[in-house]
Amino acid sequence: MNGSPAGVVEAAFRHYRSQDRAAALPLYADDFTFTSPQDDHIGKAAFFERCFPTADRFTEQRITHLVAADEELVLACYEYELTTGERYRNVEAITVRDGLIREVQVFFGGRA
Repeated sequence: MNGSPAGVVEAAFRHYRSQDRAAALPLYADDFTFTSPQDDHIGKAAFFERCFPTADRFTEQRITHLVAADEELVLACYEYELTTGERYRNVEAITVRDGLIREVQVFFGGRA
């Protein structure tokens, strides 16, 4: 695995899609927080209980842009298709420090 912040983010997306919780857990800091329009600063345990097990809703998820904004912040834009056939785009601002994901902020987009 590439130990750069972008490499850590790519690995996290890959483990989410394959639902490999054992491989994903070590990528996240103990004080990790996740924020989206549906979740307000939830911690690591809540994220892995509520959000991580949702990959089965997707038939496809494709990262369209992955940009290292600085030495810690990675911006990931992705498109996904739900099992219903609907397609959407989201952007995530992901802070990676010392090889661990510290924070994810998700910004929901519209239909693709």
